[in-house]
Amino acid sequence: MAEEKRFFAIAITRTCGSGGGSYIGKKLAEYYGIDLYDRKLLRLAAEDSGINETLFASADENTKKTLLYRVSQHIYNGEMIPPESGNFVSDQNLFNYQAKVLRELLEQESYVCVGRAADFVLRDKPNVLTVYLDAPYEARVRREMERQGIRRQEAERYINHLDKYRNAYYVYHTGRKWKNPENYDLCLDTAGLGLDNCVEIIKTCISLKFGA
Repeated sequence: MAEEKRFFAIAITRTCGSGGGSYIGKKLAEYYGIDLYDRKLLRLAAEDSGINETLFASADENTKKTLLYRVSQHIYNGEMIPPESGNFVSDQNLFNYQAKVLRELLEQESYVCVGRAADFVLRDKPNVLTVYLDAPYEARVRREMERQGIRRQEAERYINHLDKYRNAYYVYHTGRKWKNPENYDLCLDTAGLGLDNCVEIIKTCISLKFGA
């Protein structure tokens, strides 16, 4: 592997109920002996910025309940908002710090990242494999019914709400369509292929692309 590709990242995007984000991310991280960053990224971003981690976590939850992402865009361009600004702890800047951490980590280690629009944040890096995980709607509903022990109507409401949030979050920070296959190196149907087979396919792609 060339020096600039000494470390690599696997950026996973997933729809609600596809079942692949946590499971597949964890399996890949264990196989390669690398870190998995999802919520853990919030702690690193908090340490880097000096902003309390609870603000990052609450921003994640609060924006799911608002119309913020539906009415505007703040496409990530690498700029940071200074501490003296009144917008220092805005959702935009919280995202900026998470993105900054992801980019800097890639110079120090290999990792798997689930969500966080990592495919866009790392789009100019040659040593990144971007993966989109999805499944037919019916399969996703059944998975959430079983996973949460809830009725079909509740599962549909949960999936629709979370998918809408993830799409809006992605558009807000990237200006791109969340489900556009052109954004990703690899798009997989977790229901049709099975989670473990998806892991093996991603490992094969990693080997072919990076020689890892």
